[in-house]
Amino acid sequence: MTEIVLFHSVLGLRPGVLQTAEQWRAAGHVVHVPDLYGGAVFDGYDEAFEFLEKCGGQDELLRRTDAAVDGVRPDVVYAGYSNGVISVVHLVTSRPGARGALAFHGSVPVRVVGAELWPSAVPVQVHEAELDPFREDDANREFAETAAASGAEYHYFGYPGVAAHLFADPSLTGEFDAEAAGLMHGRALEFIAACEDRGR
Repeated sequence: MTEIVLFHSVLGLRPGVLQTAEQWRAAGHVVHVPDLYGGAVFDGYDEAFEFLEKCGGQDELLRRTDAAVDGVRPDVVYAGYSNGVISVVHLVTSRPGARGALAFHGSVPVRVVGAELWPSAVPVQVHEAELDPFREDDANREFAETAAASGAEYHYFGYPGVAAHLFADPSLTGEFDAEAAGLMHGRALEFIAACEDRGR
C-alpha cells in the first residue's frame, strides 16, 4: 500500500481525476485528492486560467497546496495532472520525504516554484502527448536536466500521435484517448508499486 496525493489540473477536480484515484484505491492504495478550487470545475482552458488568476495565481495555488497536505505524512507519492504538476514539484522540493512523483501531461522547471534542486532520492515519471498543444520542450528539458543532475531516477513517456492535452480524462470527449490513457495508467501503477517496495 502506497499513500498518494493527486492534484487536479487547471480545469479543477474533474471526473477523470476522481476516476484515476478510484483506480489506485482499487489497487490497494490510499489516495488523497485535494480540491484546490473549492468545487469550481471548467470545460475550457481560458475560463479556467482566468479563474486561477482571480484567485491569486500561482502564489495562492501553492498556499492551498501546502494547506491540502497539512496532516498528511511526508513519505507519499505526489501526482498531478497538468497544472497540478506545479503542486507536485513544489511539495517534492520543499517537503522532504517523498517516495516518488508522477507528472501527467507535462512538467515544469523547479525554479518555477523557487527551488534549485530536485531531491536525488525521489524518482519521477513524466507523461505527455507527443502533439500536446501546451507542450513546452524547453521546460521539459530543463526539468529533465535538473532531475538527472541530482542522480534521481527519471523517465519520460511520450505518447506518439496524440494531439490532445488532458488525453487521460474520459470526461473530456474531445481530448480523451483511451489507448494512451490505459498505457499511462498502467505505467503509473507500476511506478507506484515500485515506490511502495522502495519504502519497505
